[in-house]
Amino acid sequence: MKNSEKEGVLDNTKAEKVSWNVDNVHSKIGFSVRHMVISEVTGRFNSFKMTVVSPQDEFETSQIEVIIDANSIETSVADRNNHLKSDDFFNVEKFPEIKFKSKSFVKIGEEDFKLTGDLTIRDVTKEINLDVVFGGQIKDPWGNIRAGFKVSGSIDRYDYNVKFNSPLEAGGFALSKKVTINCDLELVKSK
Repeated sequence: MKNSEKEGVLDNTKAEKVSWNVDNVHSKIGFSVRHMVISEVTGRFNSFKMTVVSPQDEFETSQIEVIIDANSIETSVADRNNHLKSDDFFNVEKFPEIKFKSKSFVKIGEEDFKLTGDLTIRDVTKEINLDVVFGGQIKDPWGNIRAGFKVSGSIDRYDYNVKFNSPLEAGGFALSKKVTINCDLELVKSK
């Protein structure tokens, strides 16, 4: 086994590839941010595309790409959604997409993987590490092979020039710099 394969990087010259597409109806790309120091505000992106190319039916060393429509942000409050779309946060007119492209996907346990890749927000690209739990595979009643994953991690939004904040009279800031990422993904194997 080549060193690059051991590190979770796919050697494209040998393995037969399998493509997987996200089932958007049964998937979620979500986030949460600490608000006013004492609570959490949650949200999600309602529109995104994701492709996964894996060697055979194994997921280790898979290549993963995600493109999120930043304008699809949803927090259950229209005014907050509009503020998040403004230049204070995502500036969706100038930067309509949030992108992720994997660099490695390494199995570290029975169901656990470590996903490393480049996340781009507002044209700023930074490497991030995410924890992935594999939920298993199943054949659905229509003959499709499905696979489930739970993805979690965190980023510092200031790293991506998303720096809007308000100081609080009692100390601290209205919004945390840390954003927690939490995704539930259901993939369907291409036929």
